[in-house]
Amino acid sequence: MAFRGWKWLLLLGRQNTLAKVWRSRRGGPSLRWKRCCHWSAGKSLDPEVRAFLEENTEVTNSGHLTPEIRLRLLTPRCRFWREKPDLWPYGDPFWAIYWPGGQALSRYILDNPRVVKGRSVLDLGSGCGATAIAAVMSGASQVLANDIDPIAGMAMILNCELNHLNPFPITIKNIINSEAGNWDLIVLGDMFYDEQLADGLHHWLQKCIRTHQTEVLIGDPGRHQFLSHSIRSQLHKVIEYSLPEYTRQENYGLTSSIVWSYQPSNSLEDS
Repeated sequence: MAFRGWKWLLLLGRQNTLAKVWRSRRGGPSLRWKRCCHWSAGKSLDPEVRAFLEENTEVTNSGHLTPEIRLRLLTPRCRFWREKPDLWPYGDPFWAIYWPGGQALSRYILDNPRVVKGRSVLDLGSGCGATAIAAVMSGASQVLANDIDPIAGMAMILNCELNHLNPFPITIKNIINSEAGNWDLIVLGDMFYDEQLADGLHHWLQKCIRTHQTEVLIGDPGRHQFLSHSIRSQLHKVIEYSLPEYTRQENYGLTSSIVWSYQPSNSLEDS
């Protein structure tokens, strides 16, 4: 089965599995910037995993909205574009795809560095780490990347190296439903693909905003699960980007991606 078919599985049924993992891994105590992280600057990667990722991904900065950022991704020139999904030894590689919502967020941050300059930023569901990298490039004072996949964390470190950046702190845990962390800005892309996960995100983000006046930016190309969720009524459209042809082809007809500002009302009864 070609990776294009594999990607279709990721977009459909296999996302349900990932959503269950996000829902089941309950967050613990409130995060602390320098104590919560599984990886930080200077920590070495497992040599075997590093070698596997370097051999089975391609370094690219084309076909997406941020040519300034080089990333290790699965492309048509990679072995696992053609191999059966079950032969990939580390679980579904969601991180190896530069999803449209993340592209829009990264482009917006690079074009508008004032959004992150001097601020603390949480990149939730960071995947390949592109949006966290964009935040570092644009002058964020602190960046924490979060993903539940430990291989994503390793890939982020490789991507930092590609862009001549010291690795930012990375935490591999589900922090949704945990105590609200004190961040100036939370960014998240392409995470509203499951109703229950979307509900959890909605309430947790509300809590962060009300507790710490956190700003929230969401990237999404207009998936049905996102546009039909109740959170949609509390979003302000910031900017819309036309997707490059390569990204359009790999996302089954999606032509644009939007950055939204999440601005819930003051009512404690919002759903």
